[in-house]
Amino acid sequence: MNSSKENIIKGFSKLSREEKIEILTKVYSGDNDLKPILDRYIHPKDQHLFNDISENVISNYYLPFSIAPNFSINGKIYNVPMVIEESSVVAAASKAASFWAKNGGFVARVIDTLKNGQIFFSWQGHIEILREHQDNISTLLKNSCKSISQNMEKRDGGIHSFEFKKVDNMETTFMLLVKFRTADSMGANFINSCLETMTPVLLNYINQSEDLNAFGSAHKIMAILSNYTPECLVECKVSCSISHLAPYAGELPTEIFADRFETAVNIAINDPYRATTHNKGIFNGIDAVILASGNDFRAIEAGAHAYAAKNGSYQSLTRVNMRGNIFEYTLTLPLALGTVGGLTNTHPMAKTALELLGNPSASELMMIAAAAGLANNFAAVASLVTTGIQKGHMKLHLSNLLNALNASEEEKNKTKHAFENKTVSYSLVEQFINKLRS
Repeated sequence: MNSSKENIIKGFSKLSREEKIEILTKVYSGDNDLKPILDRYIHPKDQHLFNDISENVISNYYLPFSIAPNFSINGKIYNVPMVIEESSVVAAASKAASFWAKNGGFVARVIDTLKNGQIFFSWQGHIEILREHQDNISTLLKNSCKSISQNMEKRDGGIHSFEFKKVDNMETTFMLLVKFRTADSMGANFINSCLETMTPVLLNYINQSEDLNAFGSAHKIMAILSNYTPECLVECKVSCSISHLAPYAGELPTEIFADRFETAVNIAINDPYRATTHNKGIFNGIDAVILASGNDFRAIEAGAHAYAAKNGSYQSLTRVNMRGNIFEYTLTLPLALGTVGGLTNTHPMAKTALELLGNPSASELMMIAAAAGLANNFAAVASLVTTGIQKGHMKLHLSNLLNALNASEEEKNKTKHAFENKTVSYSLVEQFINKLRS
């Protein structure tokens, strides 16, 4: 779009869908007619549901809804819904799930489910004096939120604890850290509602308390939940005899494969460049489950990446433990997920995804998502230390390349046969298709 001021669109949200498309068509520079493309992906029956999910909706953006079957988690079999654009992710998860189902399955546990909110305020006093009043303030703030928290408390959630902290390197900036449990909901609206209710009560207490007000008035800065939830933790692990790793070891002896695997993970623990891609492999699986279930993958990733850097440098979220002839692989990370509220109830496919999983609790969904992440990461590291990541990835990506080249069914079949034992790349596939056509 031209950047000149006269081309700025005013009142876009107030326009009808047709009017929005008409304006966009005037500045559209694509090769195809815009409106038919947008109309093609409008849902014939349920479009009103999608219109209510976001703002300025003019069409829908579809991603495949896939199933990775045979996840054995704590002795129970799950067929895990995954929404992702990369076919190799689903294939890798499915293969790893089947392998581990035959070798003890995934063993998962939720360590805790505490989530955090923060009230920031400016004040001239000392943290020690605030902490002397912490018990009185805690009681007062809990009482101020009774009408908001009573339903959550019936589900064993609610406000857990309070702690005053001073913000590092900011002389007069303080924070009240409030911990919550939100049962089966992700809890963002609940936490933010509580924090905003507490804030004026907290400030009023400080400003009316004789020994606190002696240092001057306290003033609100902001109140908001934190997506860093280092105590909302799930652990998932797999283990088997090293000799049982043969299906992933390829031509390597299993002992050599296991040793290389451990070395690769140790590199990701000690090198942040490698750790970033290593953890991305974990989120290939986790994000796909989060999207399928209607949860907020941005919040989850932000919190988990912060957790990966909790020791001062960014590290792998997984660890290998070799015990004699036993290979054990463990993933630990925060996953603040929900199974009620938000898109989990309103998006028809999110609701279906949860039904396919047996309508799990939030804790159960945390374990399922962690297993998907561990499965994908295990498969990726196994490929890296044997054949390399591109061989399997590009084979599965071949269908996408052929579609991008508008290949016919005959051309697709010939290309797939020709590249069965060859390296796949866009340029090589394009050359082969052009040769067929010439």
